[in-house]
Amino acid sequence: MSLFDWFADRRKNAPAVRPTQGPDPDDGDGLWSKCPECSLVVYRKDLLANASVCKGCGYHNRIDSEERLRLLADEGSFESLDADLAPTDPLAFKDRRSYADRLRETQQATGLRDAVITGVCRLEGLPMALGIMDFRFMGGSMGSVVGEKLTRLIEEATARRLPLLIVCASGGARMQEGMLSLMQMAKISGALERHRRAELLYLPLLTHPTTGGVTASFAMLGDLILAEPKALIGFAGRRVIEQTLREKLPEGFQTAEYLLDHGFVDTIVPRTAQRSTLLALLQLHGTARRSAVVAG
Repeated sequence: MSLFDWFADRRKNAPAVRPTQGPDPDDGDGLWSKCPECSLVVYRKDLLANASVCKGCGYHNRIDSEERLRLLADEGSFESLDADLAPTDPLAFKDRRSYADRLRETQQATGLRDAVITGVCRLEGLPMALGIMDFRFMGGSMGSVVGEKLTRLIEEATARRLPLLIVCASGGARMQEGMLSLMQMAKISGALERHRRAELLYLPLLTHPTTGGVTASFAMLGDLILAEPKALIGFAGRRVIEQTLREKLPEGFQTAEYLLDHGFVDTIVPRTAQRSTLLALLQLHGTARRSAVVAG
């Protein structure tokens, strides 16, 4: 059996996981949507009006970067940065298909150039820098372009003295770019340190899932670390950890709630409350900065 066949068998026998995209319409004409958690059937427009959060059980359906932007930024205020940056295939990587083909197909399917959009915007009139990762693009994986766009965003925020919000959704570093993807962890972290030294606010918002090299770098470097309910957050997968430690992990391990209990995130914010929470934090930070200037 070849290595590729072995991985294919593992994927076939893998347990079911949380749906990766939602809300999905019911079988009909797309007017209705069924919650994958509690099976409540709701009118799709009502679900979207509630930020794609189930009113029955609070399940947070995954949303794309366009919807996330609509929820967080004032209408018409977003100014995109570095939208023309697109990935290449520096290693000529190929498994069952070439990396170049995968990129082209994903770009056509999503309308995105890579797994993050970046820019500056306003939230209730307050300016901020904003980066939003999109899991639809190769699992939100972090390659050279994702790292470069986030680094440039942080540098722009530092130059303009803006608070920064990065919405994280990623399976980790992009293996098709090898060490070039891993280098982005240090590059982004260095830019965040310069932003911190300028006494500017950085808020990561961890959504389902936030894993791998993203968790090991900028996702966990915030002044306050926010998370969505029941988001999967971690570095290695549960099965890998259990096989390495040779012991069973606690129930709910790597959920946002477990990490909150153990001090790895600061607060869990439901999607419907994120805008008001972020506004309060931006106002508090602005007041603190003005007080520091007066005191100085």
